[in-house]
Amino acid sequence: SLFNLSAELTKDYKPGDTALYLQLEDGTTFEYKLDPATMNLPHLRNPDILVGENDLTALSYLHEPAVLHNLKVRFIDSKLIYTYCGIVLVAINPYENLPIYGTDIINAYSGQNMGDMDPHIFAVAEEAYKQMARDERNQSIIVSGESGAGKTVSAKYAMRYFATVSGSASEANVEEKVLASNPIVEAIGNAKTTRNDNSSRFGKYIEIGFDKRYRIIGANMRTYLLEKSRVVFQADDERNYHIFYQLCASAHLPEFKALKLGSAGDFYYTSQGRSPVIDGVDDDKEMCTTRNAFTLLGINKSYQMGVFRVLASILHLGNVEVKDHDADSSTILPSNSHLNIFCKLMGVAYQDMSQWLCHRKLKTATETYIKPLSKLQAVNARDALAKHIYAKLFSWIVEHVNQALQSSIKQHSFIGVLDIYGFETFEMNSFEQFCINYANEKLQQQFNMHVFKLEQEEYMKEQIPWTLIDFYDNQPCINLIEAKMGILDLLDEECKMPKGTDDTWAQKLYNTHLKTCPLFEKPRLSNKAFIVQHFADKVEYQCEGFLEKNKDTVNEEQIHVLKGSKFDLLVELFQDEDKATSPSGASSGGRTRLSIRPEHTLRGQANKEHKKTVSLQFRNSLQLLMETLNVTTPHYVRCIKPNDFKFPYIFDQLRACGVLETIRISAAGFPSRWTYQEFFSRYRVLMKQKDVLPEKKLTCKNLLEKLVKDEDKYQFGKTKIFFRAGQVAYLEKLRADKLRAACIRIQKTIRCWLARKKYLRMRAAAINIQRHVRGYQARCLANFLRCTRAAIIIQKYQRMFVERRRYKQQQAAALIIQCILRAYMARQHYQGLLREHKAVIIQKFVRGWLVRQWYKCTLAAIVHLQSCVRRMRAKRELKKLKIEARSVEHFKKLNIGMENKIMQLQRKVDEQHKENKAIAERLAGLESSHAAESERLRSEVARLRSVEVEARNNANRIIFLLEELEALRTEKSVMEEWAETYRDEMEQLVAELKDQNILLKSEKDDLNQLIQEQSQQMAEKMQRVLKEETRQLENELNEERSRYQNLLSEHLRLEERYDDLKEQMSLTLNVPKDGHVRTDFARGSNESECAYGSVLAESEEASHGAEVRPAWDITKTTLDMSVVFNLQKKVAELEHEKQLLEDDLECREEQFQRARDEEEHSKTRGAELEYESLKRQDLESENKRLKHELNQMRQLLMEDTTTVAMGTAMPGGPAYKLLLDQLNLANEELEVRKEEVLILRSQLVSQKEAMQHKALLYTEGTQKTKDAGDMTQAYMGLKESNSNTFLLWIPAHLFHPPPRLLEAQMQAQKRNHENEIEVLHGELQSLKEENNRQQQLLAQNLQLPPEARIEASLQHEITRLTHENLVSEMHTDYPGGYPKYRLLVLQRVVDLMEQVEQQDKAVRKLRKQLKVFAKKFCEMGGGSQAESISPGQQAEEAIQPVNIPRKEKDFQGMLEYKKEDEQKLVKYLILELKPRGVAVNVIPGLPAYILFMCLRYADYTNNDQKVRILLTSIINSIKKILKKGGDDFETVSFWLSNTCRFLHCLKQYSGEESFMKHNTPKQNEHCLSNFDLTEYRQVLSDLAIQIYQQLIRCMENILQPMIVSGMLEHETIQGMSGVKPTGLRKRTSSIAEEGTYTLDLILRQLTAFHSTMCQHGTDPELIKQVVKQQFYVIGAVTLNNLLLRKDMCSWSKGMQIRYNVSQLEEWLRDKNLMTCGAKETLEPLIQAAQLLQVKKKTDEDAEAICSMCHALSTAQIVKVLNLYTPMNEFEERVSIAFIRTIQARLRDRKESLQLLMDTKMIFPVTFPFNPSSLSLDTIQIPSSLNLGFLIPV
Repeated sequence: SLFNLSAELTKDYKPGDTALYLQLEDGTTFEYKLDPATMNLPHLRNPDILVGENDLTALSYLHEPAVLHNLKVRFIDSKLIYTYCGIVLVAINPYENLPIYGTDIINAYSGQNMGDMDPHIFAVAEEAYKQMARDERNQSIIVSGESGAGKTVSAKYAMRYFATVSGSASEANVEEKVLASNPIVEAIGNAKTTRNDNSSRFGKYIEIGFDKRYRIIGANMRTYLLEKSRVVFQADDERNYHIFYQLCASAHLPEFKALKLGSAGDFYYTSQGRSPVIDGVDDDKEMCTTRNAFTLLGINKSYQMGVFRVLASILHLGNVEVKDHDADSSTILPSNSHLNIFCKLMGVAYQDMSQWLCHRKLKTATETYIKPLSKLQAVNARDALAKHIYAKLFSWIVEHVNQALQSSIKQHSFIGVLDIYGFETFEMNSFEQFCINYANEKLQQQFNMHVFKLEQEEYMKEQIPWTLIDFYDNQPCINLIEAKMGILDLLDEECKMPKGTDDTWAQKLYNTHLKTCPLFEKPRLSNKAFIVQHFADKVEYQCEGFLEKNKDTVNEEQIHVLKGSKFDLLVELFQDEDKATSPSGASSGGRTRLSIRPEHTLRGQANKEHKKTVSLQFRNSLQLLMETLNVTTPHYVRCIKPNDFKFPYIFDQLRACGVLETIRISAAGFPSRWTYQEFFSRYRVLMKQKDVLPEKKLTCKNLLEKLVKDEDKYQFGKTKIFFRAGQVAYLEKLRADKLRAACIRIQKTIRCWLARKKYLRMRAAAINIQRHVRGYQARCLANFLRCTRAAIIIQKYQRMFVERRRYKQQQAAALIIQCILRAYMARQHYQGLLREHKAVIIQKFVRGWLVRQWYKCTLAAIVHLQSCVRRMRAKRELKKLKIEARSVEHFKKLNIGMENKIMQLQRKVDEQHKENKAIAERLAGLESSHAAESERLRSEVARLRSVEVEARNNANRIIFLLEELEALRTEKSVMEEWAETYRDEMEQLVAELKDQNILLKSEKDDLNQLIQEQSQQMAEKMQRVLKEETRQLENELNEERSRYQNLLSEHLRLEERYDDLKEQMSLTLNVPKDGHVRTDFARGSNESECAYGSVLAESEEASHGAEVRPAWDITKTTLDMSVVFNLQKKVAELEHEKQLLEDDLECREEQFQRARDEEEHSKTRGAELEYESLKRQDLESENKRLKHELNQMRQLLMEDTTTVAMGTAMPGGPAYKLLLDQLNLANEELEVRKEEVLILRSQLVSQKEAMQHKALLYTEGTQKTKDAGDMTQAYMGLKESNSNTFLLWIPAHLFHPPPRLLEAQMQAQKRNHENEIEVLHGELQSLKEENNRQQQLLAQNLQLPPEARIEASLQHEITRLTHENLVSEMHTDYPGGYPKYRLLVLQRVVDLMEQVEQQDKAVRKLRKQLKVFAKKFCEMGGGSQAESISPGQQAEEAIQPVNIPRKEKDFQGMLEYKKEDEQKLVKYLILELKPRGVAVNVIPGLPAYILFMCLRYADYTNNDQKVRILLTSIINSIKKILKKGGDDFETVSFWLSNTCRFLHCLKQYSGEESFMKHNTPKQNEHCLSNFDLTEYRQVLSDLAIQIYQQLIRCMENILQPMIVSGMLEHETIQGMSGVKPTGLRKRTSSIAEEGTYTLDLILRQLTAFHSTMCQHGTDPELIKQVVKQQFYVIGAVTLNNLLLRKDMCSWSKGMQIRYNVSQLEEWLRDKNLMTCGAKETLEPLIQAAQLLQVKKKTDEDAEAICSMCHALSTAQIVKVLNLYTPMNEFEERVSIAFIRTIQARLRDRKESLQLLMDTKMIFPVTFPFNPSSLSLDTIQIPSSLNLGFLIPV
């Protein structure tokens, strides 16, 4: 099987045993039977820590199972496709796209040693590039492998690496052209096969040329063995070349209609494989890519269409049908449509082509015969013609690609990339496989010799005894193929024979080599095949077809017909055979090598070349290739195809790819090699303390002599120890045993200590428990005794209490019963007397009362009926009101009249109060009348008693009265019952009303609480939203800043490159010669650059200089003019984009500043608008609910009217009043909010319209400015090229008059665009002022009360609308349209404003002069002289040159200087100033203060020219000094500090209120008075950004070499990590070596940076940003190297990294920089280190990793887990299942797929305003600065 199983012996093996008892990795036991004949034991396995090594030669046991197992572990488990095998890079095709080829990976490998990083194709490319530059020797990268192994992709990535790291030597973008050749070559030379969807059917060798600075200048391509047979035949599931299918997929395009194409299935040549489509490939898009590549390489549209015509003709030719005419002849029908289309496209005659397709011409010495062809022969002739045409076209395309890649610059060196086929063996092998395997034999021989040479050099370098290494030499096989009477020689000889056949050739092979050469064999069952023993395997070749393919015959008459074509491209293909056909010729049956021949080759030689056989041509081309490779340094890449099914990460085969052959040479000698330091560090544990000597070499020798007895197993070199195979495994076993014994001893001691500690803890705990238990028991006994005694006492008193209480209860009950009984009897007696006494009186009034009661009931019924009717009407009205209330309009009306309605309701409530009061008074009257009636009845009873005697006498009357009395009693009882019922109902109603009132109060309280909670929630929500928006704005602002600052850096880079080009041109061209004019205009950008108008100024100078120059040679200057045009265009585009970004940045900074200002009072105004709108909706809903409850209360009042009339007090009064008050408050608040919303809406609408109008005008102005800038730049570049290019070494008679017309047009356009730019600048200024005015108006309106706010907003809206209407009416009649009218109006406004400003300045100047004169007058005492002298005479005398002594006055913080002293000021203060001396001796920022004081004087004198010149000189001088000393950190830091200080001074003394908050009154007096330098502040800010970026780059250049060594390689904690065995690709070891960087050096360097910036007075906030950038670079570089180095991903290395990070954090704490954000930039590195140390087994571990590594991407986490490597046998590898679990948990993460961090990323820098407390008048200038010409003012 391919992969062998790993097992462990369970029983010792003894000689003579017939079996081995093994235990497999899964735990199962296995008995391995030994072969009785050989008794060979199985191979020994390498130690576990060596499995998965980067280099196969690092394995201790080098045999096939170990190699295959190592490749399997790396490919399947670790997902690593690259592995070193000595000097060979093994690349396994993963069959999926991997994110390991980006620019970040290229940057990571650039400049690294080959062994320092994990294996990669970029590492091989970097090694070749580095050796080319170091050794001054050409290089070659040989990429080989079978079809489908990924050779083309590997070669493509190698070329991409060269194009990226080297760049091009000109602006012609040669590297893009080199890469653009790949789509073309793949389209015409690649096809789909059963093994590969993009298989290269030819070999190619691309030479990439470099100049002396090792930049790409061009390339050249040589091709080998094109498989032409694929044009006419494809096997099942295969395709023809891609270009045919791309052409068919694009047949619908208009330009392809004339080609008469259809789908790929319509043509015979593209439908044989029955697989016209490749999954995931769009042939239409690929066609666009191919055409774009043609265009990029300079092949114009006409040539492209010609190529497509030839390809379409080939397809139509394949559809030409040949029919039998008889047995020996054939014919083509006259009306064959495909042949007709072929002839039209190719421009040939139909009759000629149809004839020679079916006939051929035979020539003899005397006569010529025309012989007809059979159908089979005619079809073969047709296919041969198609193959020949395609071969010619292929050669023509390759030739033009090479022409496009050629360069006029002399090539200094080159790197060749050979993409060639690997060893092939199939079931049926023919001529093609024989040629391929022959080429591989030659390459393998070259590889063997190179490896042998390297081994010999290594042994000689280390001075160890040289022993002959026995390795396989394939020279006998090569001799069998190419020697005299070899296979190819016999094949050529047989081809020359008239009757030679494949059978006769096979017999000659048998007779010649079968008995003489052991590498040649004959199959047993075949006489038409032979077997060759190649270096990789035995291959059986079928002889059939060898002769035909080797001859490569084409019908010459068909070629003559094509040569007579009217199609120019076709004639060009066939006009000269030797021009298009290489020495390798063409091959009809197989592949051919095509290259370019010189034009001067003779035709006779071409015919001779054409007659050469394919084998001879291939042998010659292969010999040339080997000669090229032998004079270069080769680098090998072997591509492996892991499976035949194209499945990703399935490894089931390892065909003959040369990997096993590669390690045989290494295994034969000393494959394992250690330096003495590495050996000592690794195996220090095997030594005793007394064995360690000061000299490590002697120590290692003594140790090896003790451990390894056989001296032949190792050798000692000068710097390394060489081991035989297996010795490292033996040493590792000894080391593991020693460590295991030490671990057991440590475990024993620790377990003893833990057990004793546990015993002592248990004994102390037992004693403590016993003490507490005994105390608890004693306390329990005492408590029981006390409880028993207390219980007895309680029982005694309880019994006494019970008996006493029972006696007292009985006594009290008897007394109560007696009392009640006696009272009852007395009451009964009294009641009887009373009833008898009042019966007569009641009877009298009953009848009257009944009548009155009937009347009252009737009246109550009527009132009740009225109330029902009114209630019905009220319900109808309520329903109508509810319907109206649902509409918005009614709500508005209701809100408008709500106050009146509330007043009406209040009046109605008052009226009802009055009615209730009247009813209550009426009820009181009735009660008084009832009392009077009762009194009267009592008197009547007395009277009745007096006549009682009379009543007794009248018996009949008594009987009647008794009856009447009985009736009255009955009626009375009924009335009492009704009164009681009525009283209960009223009490119940009152209780219900009270409950409703309480319920309403509770609802009101709940609603108030709910409103408060909602308001609090809304406030919190708005605060969160505000914070989120603020954070988003900050992120957007940072992104814009980053983009803007990147553009600034790109702009600076282009400027520097432009200056370099100008200097080079001036140096190369400014050489005097007779007849020429020499004009020196080579000026640096630092001298000619200005803040504004630098482009126009340079163009003016160029135009001035062009007047005195002669003309130029147009043909010779085109290329260089294009270079200058490209540079000028890029500069213009960058300046335009810079301006756009500046404006955008200003807007965003204003928004950000506004958001920060509002954040301070966010609770009051930040979320007010949205919150008030929500609150308004809540209040409206609350208002509706209260209205509904109010209607319910009205209804209740109407229903209770009758009840109130009966004497009940009005219920619900306080609640109703409270509800009305609350409703009034809500309406008032609602009105206030409405007013505020109206104000804000109006202001926002006006502001939005103004901003839209400004954006529209600004866009138009920007477009015009861009066009003007492009024209200006083009004109300047044209004149600059005219003045500096090709003015020398040209004879005088070649000059011609200059083209003045173009110059005049350019100048006219320039003037027009300058005028437009000035107009647009004025308009932009006015728009800015309008914007400021709008913002001020908004701020003022917000401070007004609501009433005034509404009035002001309405006034503003009226004014704005009136102005817009006026403008719209006026501009409709203006002939130029609104834009021109708008420009004129704005220009007029700007002119008026400038006039006003000038008048203001004049007034201020006159006032100052008046004050000066008044002061002088006061000093001189006035007198009559002042009165007699006129002001005009005073002015005249003031300007006379009379020496007047100056009176001493106070220093005003200004420095006066003369115009001629300006250059000295710049020279002494900037150009010749030494930062070190200034930083030590004077205050920080002194140059900035001095320059600003000079600027103040220029402003004070109102001299705008002086201000402009001074600022321009300052900026240009700073740029010049930085360009000169840009690599000096101290210089860059010094000028960054001074530039920022100068910028802060411009802000602090600008006079703006926002910058004057922290000024003292004295400082406010020093503010600038005449000029607004806001635009210069932006220029200085850009300059500061450029200096900051230069400072960061300077720091990175210093820190970059230290980071990897100090953070990863150096052992900060000694003994934590050991060195594993390495292969031939040695890593750069840093263990205890002198001169290596450590963490202490990094910290010292950081301290030096920090102290330097502090010493220069750099702003603290800026220092924090610098430190943050430093730590980001450290973290990013460290993490990137960790992700690309498998040897660094271990537990011990994670501990080292965490310790190093803690040291960095400690440094931050010492410098008080923990809040600068630097620690957060190290978070990815910290989490990666934690990931190396955490457990990685269970699902809980996976969950913990996912939650912990939030700063790492999924790709980074998986990469670290895949790279995790145990450094000792006690550590365990990460299982594949665990990694898949991690991937499943992190699948939902939305993040970038980029693996590495961007080390070139620079955080956007900001310069927070930092005012100085130092007053200008207190600054003293030291004499050491030589600034004595400055006069203090």
